[in-house]
Amino acid sequence: MRSLATIFQYIKRYPGLVSLYFFFNILSPIFALFSLVMLAPFLQVIFKTGDNSVITSRFDVWPLNKLYDWLNEMVKTDAGSIKALGTIVIIVIISIILKNIFAYLALYVLNPIRNSIINDMRTDMFSKIFRLPVGYFNEQRRGDLISRLTNDLGVIEYSTISFLEVLFREPIMIIILIVSMVTYSPELSLFLVVFLPIMGFIIGRVGRSLKKMSSRVQDKLGYILSIIDETIGGIRVLKAFNAESLQLKKFTEENRKLFHIKNRANRRRDLGSPVSETLGIIAVCCVLWYGGRLVLGHQNSYGLKPGDFLTFIAIFTQIITPLKMISQASYNIRNGAASIDRINHLLKEQETIKDGPHPKTLVSFNSCIEFKNVSFSHGEACILNNINLKIEKGKTIALVGSSGAGKSTLADLVPRFHDVSNGELMIDGINIKEYSLESLRSQMSIVTQEPILFNDSISDNIKLANHNATDEEVMQAAKVANAHNFIMQKEQGYTTNIGDRGNKLSGGEKQRLTIARAVLKNPPILILDEATSSLDTESERLVQDAINNMMQNRTSIVIAHRLSTIRHANEIIVLQKGRIVERGTHDSLMRQNGFYKRLVDMQEVK
Repeated sequence: MRSLATIFQYIKRYPGLVSLYFFFNILSPIFALFSLVMLAPFLQVIFKTGDNSVITSRFDVWPLNKLYDWLNEMVKTDAGSIKALGTIVIIVIISIILKNIFAYLALYVLNPIRNSIINDMRTDMFSKIFRLPVGYFNEQRRGDLISRLTNDLGVIEYSTISFLEVLFREPIMIIILIVSMVTYSPELSLFLVVFLPIMGFIIGRVGRSLKKMSSRVQDKLGYILSIIDETIGGIRVLKAFNAESLQLKKFTEENRKLFHIKNRANRRRDLGSPVSETLGIIAVCCVLWYGGRLVLGHQNSYGLKPGDFLTFIAIFTQIITPLKMISQASYNIRNGAASIDRINHLLKEQETIKDGPHPKTLVSFNSCIEFKNVSFSHGEACILNNINLKIEKGKTIALVGSSGAGKSTLADLVPRFHDVSNGELMIDGINIKEYSLESLRSQMSIVTQEPILFNDSISDNIKLANHNATDEEVMQAAKVANAHNFIMQKEQGYTTNIGDRGNKLSGGEKQRLTIARAVLKNPPILILDEATSSLDTESERLVQDAINNMMQNRTSIVIAHRLSTIRHANEIIVLQKGRIVERGTHDSLMRQNGFYKRLVDMQEVK
C-alpha cells in the first residue's frame, strides 16, 4: 500500500534498531513455541500405559532430542515420572520468562522507532511549510494545515505505526506456529491453507470503505479547526456584531456532521475484531472435529497421537491472536491511509520558489533593482502586465493605486515571495533567480500593514532579524523606531512578553516594534507595505517619523495608502489593473491632472 511505502521511507533511517527489533521478535515466539511443545511430553508422561512408554517428539532437532532422551532416562527411575513432570514445568516457566523478556525488549526497541518516525514526519512537514511559496497559504485553510500537523499525525501513530508493530511481529509468530503445526499434522494444517484466504477476503470486504470515511473525518476536522481559529482571531468583531450565536450555529452544525461521520467510521472499524474472532472460533471447531476423527479413526498415515493432537490444538489457538491482531491492524491501516494521503499532499506540494542548482550569493546591493517587461499571473488572472521600472540605489519609489491594482504583488516579487511569469527582475544586472534565497532576502527588510509579532518578549521579537544582536543594538534600533520610550514604561521593559500576536500592545506600538526589527537588520533595501494605513493620527505620526528615520540612506519601495506620506518620493508609480498608468514626482503628477490627482483630491476632501 502507498501509505506503508511512505512509512518505510522513514523506517529506513534506523536500520540498526529495526534489525534489533526483528532479532528480539524472532527469539520471543521461539521460546513461546518451545513452551507449547513441552505439552506433548507432559501428556505422554501423565497418560503413559506401561514401562515401555517412550517420550517422543515430532521435531527432529538436536536440543529437543537430547532433552527427550534425558526425560526418558528419568522416567525409568523410581519416582521418575514425578521428577520428569517437575522438570517439564520448570522448563516451561523458564521458556515463558524468556519469551516475555524478549517481547519486552522488542517493544523497548520499537518505541524510539515509532516516536522517531512521527517526529521526523512532523519536522519534515514543518520545514516544508517554509519552502512553500507565500501564495500557497492564501489558498489553504490555516486550521486544515494545523490539523495535518496534529490530528493526522495522531491517527498515523495510532493506526499505521501500530500496524507496523503487528507487521514486524505477528508474521514471524504465524510462520513459526504454522511450521510447527505442519510438523505435527500436515492433514490438519492443509485446512488452514483453505480457510485463511476466506477469512482474509471477508475481513477485506468489511473494511474496504474505511479509508474513504477516515478521509472525510480528517477533512471535516480540519474545517472545524479553521472555524475555531477564525473565531478566536475575530472574537472582538463577533461580540461587537452580536454574531456569537451565528458562529456557534455554524460550529455546531459542522461538529454534528463530524459526530455522525466518526460514528460510522468507528462502527465499521470495530466490526473487525468480532468478525475475525468469530471466524477464528469456527476454524478451531473445524480443526477439533477433523482432528478428532483422525485420532479416533486412525485415518492418518502420520500416526497422530492424542498428545500430539492436543499440542496441535494448543499451537493453533495461539495462532488466532496474531491473526486477529493483523485483521484489526488492517482496519487501522485503512483508517490511517487517509491521513497519510493528506500529509503526502503537503510534503509533495510543488516548491515553485527555490534556489537554482548553483546559486550566487548577493553580498551587497550596489546599483539598482530593475523590472524588465515583467508580468505575473495567478491561474488565469493577470495581476501585473508588462511592468518596466528601474529603482536606483538610495532612491525611494512609491507605489499607489486602487485596491487590487497589483501594488503588493509587485513589491512581493523583489524578495521572491512570487516569481515573475514573464520578463526579468534583476538586482545589479543579474536575474534574482540566480541568487540564493537566503542571500537575496538578507539584503532587505519588510514592514507590512498588519504587524506580525510572536508570543515572546519585546527583545526577542526585535532580535528576529539578528539573533546575535547585543542589548545595546536592540535598544538603539528601538530608539530609531520611536519605540524605546513606551518599552521602558512596561513593567519588565525589553523582557516584557507581548502575548499572542502582540495583543498586549496597541496598534502603533506593534508597528513600531516591527520597524525596530527592520532597523536592527540594517538592510540596504526596504519594502514598506502601507505601514501606517491602520493607525490613528498620533500613532501614525510616531510611526511615520520612525519610518523616515529608517529610510535614510536606503533604497525604499513604499506602498502608500495615505498619499500625504509619499510626497517626497523620488518617483511615484501609479498602478491600475496591473499596469503602470502614470509615473513621476508628486508635483509632476499633480500637473498631469490624471488618476493620481483624483486620488489626492479624494483624500483631501475626506
